[in-house]
Amino acid sequence: QVQLVESGGALVQPGESLRLSCAASGNILSIYAMNWYRQAPGKQRELVAVITSDGSTNYANSVKGRFTLSRDNAANTGYLQMNSLKPDDTAVYYCNADIILVTREVLDTWGQGTQVTVSS
Repeated sequence: QVQLVESGGALVQPGESLRLSCAASGNILSIYAMNWYRQAPGKQRELVAVITSDGSTNYANSVKGRFTLSRDNAANTGYLQMNSLKPDDTAVYYCNADIILVTREVLDTWGQGTQVTVSS
């Protein structure tokens, strides 16, 4: 019925930038907050950033000042701009959103994840 697809992950060097995308598709009426999580090897999944439907944002302290969220509501797409990347940012990044379908059903939806590797 609905799908979230992340893209944009890559291998980059410390200090470089990446932009991740999260595109929602399906019978979507609207999307509440779009959340980005990450999970590094051997670690628990952690919440990185949140953007609400009205554009308000919140960031984990570890990424504040380096990562920036945005969203295109018309395109049902969210973006995570990551600057000044560090090796500690290496993880699989997941997009998560509460999606309201045209049927008014609300689905807690996850993407498949995209790998970000920061290494020299």
